[in-house]
Amino acid sequence: MCYPYPVNERINDKRTESCSGGDFMDFFGLLAMLGGLALFLYGMDTMGKGLEKLSGGRLEQILEKLTSNPIKAVLLGAGVTAVIQSSSATTVMVVGFVNSGIMKLSQAVGIIMGANIGTTVTSWILSLTGIESGNFLVRLFKPSSFSPILALIGVIFLLFSKKEKKKDAGTIMIGFAVLMYGMEAMSDAVKPLADVPEFTGILTMFSNPILGMLAGTVLTAVIQSSSASVGILQALCATGAVSFGSAIPIIMGQNIGTCVTAMLSGMGANKNARRAALVHLYFNVIGTTLFMLVFYTLNGVLHFEFLNHAANAMGIAIVHSTFNVVATLVLLPFSNGLVKLACLTIPDEAAGRGKKAETDNEFARLDPRFLETPGYAVEQCRQMTVKMAELTKQCLFTAVGLLKEYDKEKAAEVIRLEDLVDKYEDELGTYMVKLGRQNLSKNDNHTVSLLLHCIGDFERISDHGMNLMSAAKEMHEKKMVFSEKAEKELDVFLAAVHEIVETAVSAFENNDSKQASFVEPLEEVIDDINTCVKANHIKRLQKGKCTIEQGFVLSDISANLERVSDHCSNIAISVIEVKRDGFEAHGYLENLKRDNDPYFTAMVESYRKKYMLPA
Repeated sequence: MCYPYPVNERINDKRTESCSGGDFMDFFGLLAMLGGLALFLYGMDTMGKGLEKLSGGRLEQILEKLTSNPIKAVLLGAGVTAVIQSSSATTVMVVGFVNSGIMKLSQAVGIIMGANIGTTVTSWILSLTGIESGNFLVRLFKPSSFSPILALIGVIFLLFSKKEKKKDAGTIMIGFAVLMYGMEAMSDAVKPLADVPEFTGILTMFSNPILGMLAGTVLTAVIQSSSASVGILQALCATGAVSFGSAIPIIMGQNIGTCVTAMLSGMGANKNARRAALVHLYFNVIGTTLFMLVFYTLNGVLHFEFLNHAANAMGIAIVHSTFNVVATLVLLPFSNGLVKLACLTIPDEAAGRGKKAETDNEFARLDPRFLETPGYAVEQCRQMTVKMAELTKQCLFTAVGLLKEYDKEKAAEVIRLEDLVDKYEDELGTYMVKLGRQNLSKNDNHTVSLLLHCIGDFERISDHGMNLMSAAKEMHEKKMVFSEKAEKELDVFLAAVHEIVETAVSAFENNDSKQASFVEPLEEVIDDINTCVKANHIKRLQKGKCTIEQGFVLSDISANLERVSDHCSNIAISVIEVKRDGFEAHGYLENLKRDNDPYFTAMVESYRKKYMLPA
């Protein structure tokens, strides 16, 4: 509560009322305060992770897509940060966006400003702890009243619900309850400090703007959360010994200290990502400097009386919000200026050397920063694997085209594509192993499982594309030509493989288990085609219509095509089995063929008619 008289006077009055040595903080009081702080920080972390997990990366996707308008960007940044309860997390994500090329530096400015506004929501929630009233309904809004109810519901969800979203909601509720219990514990533990002259002396020292800002900066930099540091300040207000004169500089410093996380995240990133981190720093430093200059200049003239009054949790929330909203309104028109300032700090020209354009990073979407938001990281992996699938198709179909008409440039393109697909497998595999260590939702676990199963098959398909290119090269160099009948059989074979590849890739990209079910019947037919092509070649060889050398090449081509269809089968089974919350490829195939499934049998017959070899 706000007090109508100076804090020092109130402290003196309380000191005369207290029993000698009865109220000051002893060893056990310190333990209680540290325990409350631990619960507070743990609850905030748990609630934030629960909210992020429940969103499933959708919030980050919204940020990625809807940032063209500066005002919209500010609102989005504020909204997302209010939900995930961390401006640091939002800013780090933005640095990752800029680093990966997903977002332009100019788009990032508005989100960064909005994140500072969104983070003030936490202080307003925590201010509810100061509610004092005899009215039942009013008391019900006090966190200590409803937190036990939330905790109970959360535990019920976690223990008895089978739905992943309800479990996440339970985690959020428990995190919130722990956060509030920690806040109450801290507030109760520090109350006796009001009677300790040394403590009040330290707080009085923070009324010096420079020292107060420094204290706020260091505290926030250490715990890397402005929301948490503001919460600690609100808890200290329970002593009644924190004046607004001490609180305001600390709050200003907290806004600067929160930049540390983004600055650390920008280390090792590209120029624009480092510039995004600098924009965050410049925004807070310039905004804080302007606010302090104007405020203390006015104070020198008007002598604000409230600075000597005791601050409370609500007052802290008001100051925190007012500063961030006003700073955003003032600096938003100059957002381009912040970008230019960051570009001047980190110029395009490096120490007198000419301009050197940064090459696009093929794998920038696999940014380590995204691992902190697993849902979004999973989506990036999915998009990259889809791109890998398309590159695999391109590699294979280009190689197949060489069998008809060999071209050196296209052959070189096959080699380039195969090398790129190999790198995709390495990068994606390494990244998803790290991602698997994060706290993933059930749906995200399914997605990662599917991707890990499929990237190996895509890589092997590209390898077979390389083999087909080598076969085409050999035919070209030796001027080898197949017989007319062999050519017709090969055309049917290639058409069937083309369809199975298109079907499998499409089923994977759309996570369509129904479409995936078309693959296995066609794979069965391709196996039969392969057997027939080899048998027909032996007949032609016996009749002297082709050579042994031609047979080797044809056998090599048909073997590679059949192996491509096998890998397509693996991809389709992965889609089907992961969708069914399991993965047993052999079991699926055995059941499919053993049970004489009428649908499967009909599909096989349909494909046999479609891809019948010429008589």
